[in-house]
Amino acid sequence: MDLKQLTEQVSALSREVAAFIRMESTRITDASVESKSLNNLVSYVDKHAEQAFVDGLRKLLPQAGFIAEEGTGEQAEGLNWVIDPLDGTTNFVHGIPCYCTSVALIDSEEILLGVVLEVTRDECFAAWKGGGAYLNGRRIQVSTRGRLQDGLLATGFPYDDFAYEAAYMDLLRDLMHRSRGIRRLGSAAADLAYVACGRFEAFYEYGLNAWDVAAGILLVQEAGGTVSDFKQGADYLFGEEIIASNGHIHQELLDVIERSFSPLDQS
Repeated sequence: MDLKQLTEQVSALSREVAAFIRMESTRITDASVESKSLNNLVSYVDKHAEQAFVDGLRKLLPQAGFIAEEGTGEQAEGLNWVIDPLDGTTNFVHGIPCYCTSVALIDSEEILLGVVLEVTRDECFAAWKGGGAYLNGRRIQVSTRGRLQDGLLATGFPYDDFAYEAAYMDLLRDLMHRSRGIRRLGSAAADLAYVACGRFEAFYEYGLNAWDVAAGILLVQEAGGTVSDFKQGADYLFGEEIIASNGHIHQELLDVIERSFSPLDQS
């Protein structure tokens, strides 16, 4: 399997799907939006974009299955495409910039390639295992800032899982005082891509699904960064919690997060 060539093909497909999303951004109405659960929106654009990805990716790699947000296609043993056709649907529906397509290829839990395309800026972030990370074809790397106090952080807020709400707000308050600032873009795929290219020093969040983070994880890793779960383990693809950083501030950030979440794990 030529991962570089396959990544280029996925990037080209992502640009096609992004063009459709961009066109529909001027036509979307509240009448065409559904609620899957509390604060979790889906539109015909998500569904059509996902079907376009599934159709295109099936031609590229017929033996692979699919783990897709809207349930298109069937999961296989071994190779699977992990797809979020529109990460940041709420932003999209409200006309707020920053929403992405996100596609990764995994073999069991090993991420082989990842492509995140930020639609409003037409920025295509791509990586394949062992091949580095790129933005519109140019090599990218994580930032070199070495202290949490000099770092700009990104996070997201859970929309339906509020089990850790109090701890999470305490953590937010703590990090407000320990960092240069915290941003909430509304797209985990963009957050991870921005860590990979050095715009953010770190991103952390819980309550995420594999399709939110799979492509972005590889971007960060191939750009020289570090990824872990909240316990410094490797259960970040399917474990619903993630810290991704430039590596230099990872332990310092992890220590702060562990102080907020460890008592909950023990209760």
